[in-house]
Amino acid sequence: MKVPKSVADLIEAFEALPGIGPKTAARLTYYLLHAPDNLSQKLSEALSELKLKTKICSICQNITETDPCEICDDPQRDQSIICVVEDPLDVWAIEKSASFVGLYHVLHGVIAPLENIGPEDLRINELLARLKPVHTPGVKSGRNLESALGVRQAVKEIILATNPSMEGEATAMYIQRLVKPLDIKITRIARGIPIGAELEYADEITVRRAVEGRKEY
Repeated sequence: MKVPKSVADLIEAFEALPGIGPKTAARLTYYLLHAPDNLSQKLSEALSELKLKTKICSICQNITETDPCEICDDPQRDQSIICVVEDPLDVWAIEKSASFVGLYHVLHGVIAPLENIGPEDLRINELLARLKPVHTPGVKSGRNLESALGVRQAVKEIILATNPSMEGEATAMYIQRLVKPLDIKITRIARGIPIGAELEYADEITVRRAVEGRKEY
């Protein structure tokens, strides 16, 4: 059966998205074909605004509609801690957990030689620029005073939160080598057995990481 060009074009567009195969793309297309007109209109407007209104935060490199982003511009966040992540979705995941009150830095990828992605393709230089000490002549240090004057608080800790993949580990090690001479504390997120998982089904590396990262109970 010959498919109308408009239908085929949308199926092809959906297929270009990560994680969507031909069958899922076809189901989404035919769902929208029979859905109320306002749903298609809302989707179209949301996609348009996504490209028109979003930008990259000049400080943390996260996706935002304002520059600086709401997180970087929040005086209640701990400016002395920066959590380094691979992409904006990682920021979203950590924020949902409500477990972190510091700032972020988004690399927009990892070092992957097989894909011709090197350190120069990531936002690593922007991270290093944030770690440079800020000196204000004649002004004593103090968070409240620094905030009032708009002076950045010195970074005391970097949390490397790249994924525990080969590329993520390589990227974390690369950043660690660059940051170590700056006399800044460097930590790595813990890895181990997920909640609800069974130990017997975990791989050897995960089990080893879990044992190495054990805490007093």
